[in-house]
Amino acid sequence: MELPDWIVWQRWFRAKARPVAAVRQVDEAPLTDAVRLIILEVAYADGGPRDRYLVPLAGTAEPADGDGAWTAMVVAMAEGREIAGAAGRFHFDAMPALGELLPSPAAAAPALDERRLRVEQSNTSVVLGERLILKLFRLLEPGVNPDVEIGAFLGRAGFDGTPALAGWATYVAPSSEPCAAAILQAYVPARGDGWRAMLDHLRNDPAAGVRAAGAIGDLTRRMHAALVGRPDEPAFPARPATPAETGAWRAAAEEQLALAIASLDGEEHARLVRVAPAVRERFADAFGRATGDETVQRIHGDYHLGQLLATSRGFMVIDFEGEPARPLAERRAPASPRRDLAGMLRSLDYAARSAQRGAHADGFDALGWLAQARSAFDGAAGGAIGPLTEAFELEKACYEIRYEANNRPDWLWLPLEAVERMAAP
Repeated sequence: MELPDWIVWQRWFRAKARPVAAVRQVDEAPLTDAVRLIILEVAYADGGPRDRYLVPLAGTAEPADGDGAWTAMVVAMAEGREIAGAAGRFHFDAMPALGELLPSPAAAAPALDERRLRVEQSNTSVVLGERLILKLFRLLEPGVNPDVEIGAFLGRAGFDGTPALAGWATYVAPSSEPCAAAILQAYVPARGDGWRAMLDHLRNDPAAGVRAAGAIGDLTRRMHAALVGRPDEPAFPARPATPAETGAWRAAAEEQLALAIASLDGEEHARLVRVAPAVRERFADAFGRATGDETVQRIHGDYHLGQLLATSRGFMVIDFEGEPARPLAERRAPASPRRDLAGMLRSLDYAARSAQRGAHADGFDALGWLAQARSAFDGAAGGAIGPLTEAFELEKACYEIRYEANNRPDWLWLPLEAVERMAAP
């Protein structure tokens, strides 16, 4: 394959805005007789930091479903295998849950069917025998991966609102921190994600959508409680926010507003400029009043309806990687749990306004429904909606303006109207 041309067309290649200067193979390790684990290093024309990607190869092409590459990783985890490459090493580890989900996993895994999911952008996920799901981390980031770390922690804490962690793989290059290469979890059959489930409710029974918002609030409360349930683990603290942290919250929010303004032109730019003083006043008031009563802890970090599975037992949380665009250390840092609340509230707003503009229900009252859904969510989450949560919502809406302006201009109306609404007296 012609590597530079091939890699930029992969859905999981994250630097599409950076011109690629060169792609070279920097390591190779044999997973099976037929499958090799290749590490590709990408250099960019801007001279900035290089990236490394994980690419399994069967012959000269990526393995297809049924080639056995994915089940071979399960076997390697079950056996605790270490595979040496030309430069680095792959380490495979299993959790006790693997034997519970798949008895005698080393022997049973090769017989599992492989079914690759087609929806993910930044990673590759494969369902194995409708029992397990393997996610391959394409971009190799040095450091502890929050998805693996939090999954293991929540398992120890007894939290049943996320699929059980069954195993993982890491890649270690010379003179570098380990990089997460794969994660293995229980496969939970679902009717889809929370976004699709909520839109279905709004189409057929908006009252059921309000009840679903309450169920999500309860799940959120239990998730945050579990993330501080073991004070003996220093990577999962629960402590008062420092003045430096609350000051950084305000600075980050004001930066998002400035970036949002800079992303717009014409009438949309004028509209946001008109409400900007009120937005800044909200930021100054809410973040300025944040005191030692506010806590920081580990959070989900990218919490919205799309990060939930709608199962027969209710909603479950998935994907604790955090926002992919943020540095790994920032995604692992303690933060205000109100950020998760704000993210979900913005997602509920997106669902309501999408339903109003779509073909879901004639005369659907989006703002009326949203008020009920917010109340149900807040009550179940512990009554955490207040000025500070609303300030985080405003910050998130400013980020959404910039995102929509750059990626989906037809959706710009939604977060822009939200900022105007939230900034109103």
